[in-house]
Amino acid sequence: MFHSLIKNFLWIKDYLYKNSGIALNDSKKALVSGRLEKRLRHYQLTSYYDYFQLISKPDAASERLMAIDLLTTNETYFFREPQHFDFLIQQILPKISSSQTFRVWSAASSSGEEAYTLAMVIAEYSKNYQWEIIGTDISTAMLEKARRGLYPIAAAEKIPRLLLKKYCLKGKEEYQDFLLIDPVIRNRVTFSYANLIQTLPEIGVFDIIFLRNVMIYFDLPTKQLLLKRIYHCLKPGGYLFISHSESLHGLSSEFQPVIPSVYRKNDL
Repeated sequence: MFHSLIKNFLWIKDYLYKNSGIALNDSKKALVSGRLEKRLRHYQLTSYYDYFQLISKPDAASERLMAIDLLTTNETYFFREPQHFDFLIQQILPKISSSQTFRVWSAASSSGEEAYTLAMVIAEYSKNYQWEIIGTDISTAMLEKARRGLYPIAAAEKIPRLLLKKYCLKGKEEYQDFLLIDPVIRNRVTFSYANLIQTLPEIGVFDIIFLRNVMIYFDLPTKQLLLKRIYHCLKPGGYLFISHSESLHGLSSEFQPVIPSVYRKNDL
């Protein structure tokens, strides 16, 4: 029924690259097939070509967002790569000024766990009561989940007990298997849509930017373009955090390495 995917795979590769910067390789045919098949069934279509024709129409903006949601990876969890939060607690938070708002950007926030981890850490270990966190993502479905701040109780596994008891609420009755991020910190975190390879929203500049597990999906030109944008979004002396599986080696001279996967803006 859906045999035409291979014929149209180049089309979806090009579409996803132009609209999200993600570079699919040929090994992802099965992933594309599995994630888009239900949309074909929803519209009672029998070919991927027909679906691609549908999302190319000017009035199909919502379906285009749906396709990107389905084709992007959204794996995340609380306190992922905990060394980053140790560095934040030990090296950055003790030195921040109390005279200015401390701003942090979770640039690919997915369903919100990274942004709320940052909120717990800053609320607990910073002496500056003026702080805010902006979370952005290309997936509207993930942004909606992030705004709710409601997660399965199993998600609490890596949250330190002190912070879990202080900043997370245990669900009751029909929500007994869930936890809710306490409004005390949830209200300090704002989530909005942003496509990192297109014009960014007016979100200002930041003391810290978390850009973790993003560049692994991009080719070299897209990585370099993104880093130039990130550079202009950092305050002088600001910090950029990337994943431990990533590196800026050979990509940019505008960031000075501090420790593996942590860089500081190099104000030339």
